[in-house]
Amino acid sequence: ATSLSSTLMFAGLAAVVMLEQKFRRYHLFGRFWRSDWPRFKGLLGLGLPIAGILAFEVTIFNAAALLMGLIDADSLAAHAIAIQIASISFMVPLGLNQAVTVRVGLAHGAGNPEGVSRAGWTAFVIGVSFMALMGLVMILWPHLLISAFIDLTDPANARVIALAVSFLVFAALFQIFDGAQAVTAGMLRGLHDTKVPMIYAAIGYWGVGLPLGVLLAFDFGFNGVGIWIGLSSGLAVVAALLLARWLRRDRITPALSYGH
Repeated sequence: ATSLSSTLMFAGLAAVVMLEQKFRRYHLFGRFWRSDWPRFKGLLGLGLPIAGILAFEVTIFNAAALLMGLIDADSLAAHAIAIQIASISFMVPLGLNQAVTVRVGLAHGAGNPEGVSRAGWTAFVIGVSFMALMGLVMILWPHLLISAFIDLTDPANARVIALAVSFLVFAALFQIFDGAQAVTAGMLRGLHDTKVPMIYAAIGYWGVGLPLGVLLAFDFGFNGVGIWIGLSSGLAVVAALLLARWLRRDRITPALSYGH
């Protein structure tokens, strides 16, 4: 089903690019058989670090699920519920990530530093505010959210529900950091700044988040909560590093290039 959906999405988007007047004039599929190696080099230089960021982020969440399985089945089930709730709200900053990349990129290309700042901070405030609101919902109405995934009236689910509620407390904090890092990464991406953010992602997720989660979960007896503290801490480190780099953008922008 996933493969079929992806194929249909590609076909639909390709049709829009070829048939829609405002896209057709760019001839995006023109001379498709001729390789433009300098352009490929520029795209890979920009795109591979983005792939690295996503790899570091996705793999730490996969590792967290594996670690939950080492604790017990109830912790794994509760983690699955909490992470699904967090993932749904993450779709908004994920969309802002892509939108702010375009807006910052347009302003940067036009040589408009005020436009760069305005586009970046607008998306940042919207993304973080939305995630803070979602975090508040997780704290105030956790059972309402959990009820979408599990029967609250079944006594056999009592421990899973209790664990999921405790995880959502940390997910609420996690949300703010996750929204901040996602949007800020898009802001920097609009400046073609991807290599250093990839290093920051490696440091935050695998240098801080995972080791801290393992330490708290298994050595200090925090179990699943320890893993969530580790995830939140890793995201906080990444968000802080990316935001600090954005604040220094005037110093780094002249050194950034694309395809040159």
